Amino acid sequence: MTAQASQRKKRFKLNSSGKWVGGIGFTFFIAMLGFLLAKIPGFDQVGQLACAIIIAVIYRQFFGYPEALRSGITFSSKKLLRLAIILYGLKLNINTVFHDGLGLLARDAFVILFAIGVMIWLGKIFKADKNITLLLGVGTGVCGAAAIAAVAPIIKTKDEDTAISVGIIAMMGTVFAIGYSLIQPLVPLTPSDYGIWSGISLHELAHVAIAAEPAGEDALAVALLAKLGRVFLLVPLCFILIYIMRSKNKGDQTQSRVDFPWFLIGFILMSLIGSYVVGNIIPVSDSVMEGISVATTWILTAAMVGLGLNVSLKDLRSKALKPLLAITITSILLSVAAYFII
Repeated sequence: MTAQASQRKKRFKLNSSGKWVGGIGFTFFIAMLGFLLAKIPGFDQVGQLACAIIIAVIYRQFFGYPEALRSGITFSSKKLLRLAIILYGLKLNINTVFHDGLGLLARDAFVILFAIGVMIWLGKIFKADKNITLLLGVGTGVCGAAAIAAVAPIIKTKDEDTAISVGIIAMMGTVFAIGYSLIQPLVPLTPSDYGIWSGISLHELAHVAIAAEPAGEDALAVALLAKLGRVFLLVPLCFILIYIMRSKNKGDQTQSRVDFPWFLIGFILMSLIGSYVVGNIIPVSDSVMEGISVATTWILTAAMVGLGLNVSLKDLRSKALKPLLAITITSILLSVAAYFII
């Protein structure tokens, strides 16, 4: 290889590395804009993640996809997304679920099956996009955006469809969380029962906290416990979906095999570490755990920005309306059903 060719190769590598770093930096920049937007009254109820996706989608429509930064953006939407799911495992205290929440797990399992089943049924009636419908069913039944992000690689969903699903689930969960808070004084439930109702029926951990906090500390504690049970059931749900996808594609040479989502192993390990190691074997301060939680949120937000940049509003209009109608009906029915199984 000549010296000139070697120089060109080095410049190419440096240029590629710069674009990769720039793409990752770009997703975190929009994540920061989402964080700032979420500080504005009104948007603070929507949350950092949804605000960042909104900004990413708007950017795409006005300026197009930043092709020069594609490698870094793809890294955020793929690799950082899996890292966020792994770190999310620290939020799940398995010990608490086993000791105090076993009675709630049966109701949590019912909620997940109900949400997914009704969404799929309504999706067929409305002839909605199958992948978006399934993702919204999982997000509604389990834990919102985190569940959608975990399931999307298993069913091989397009980045665009994943971003649409996350946007819809964030909006729907926010609307229902605010609605729960408004009707809480009127609902004939004890604070504990209201907490259970919120925990087994609302979409995200943040939505559960928003709805349960006005009812007091006891309501908030039992609400988060009920929600953690649904997060715990994400793991067996993913393995069930892997089995279904592999059975569905078996013998079909046109379908690629379903890769095992190794990040789920990381999720489980982090859950075990957070439940039995942190604080018991290795002392870790609350500030450190809070810092990890904040970092997880930022990483997940940057990953969702990468997904949001793939959204075309033309496709959004054609793909999102029917799933939006289906999730609205499903969320209402789930709230009613959850109320009667408390």
